[in-house]
Amino acid sequence: MSTVEKSLRLLIDKWFDPTTVSRVRLSRFGRTWSNGNRVVRVEALPLESSIAIFFFQHRDGTWRVFPPGPERPSMWNGYL
Repeated sequence: MSTVEKSLRLLIDKWFDPTTVSRVRLSRFGRTWSNGNRVVRVEALPLESSIAIFFFQHRDGTWRVFPPGPERPSMWNGYL
């Protein structure tokens, strides 16, 4: 997977239109309590009201707007 697909900055640019938002800031960051994945809250401050979106980092390093699913047990041991 390329660096572009993993970039939080590019994902923020995708979700927040720079022509309608006066300022974007990282308002909170941390880890989820369930599995320790990283999560950030990005807040856009347009002229009328603020908008916030949470971004979650998945195991493969990508950032998405939905949390990763729970890890499930599997029988896969890496051998065919």
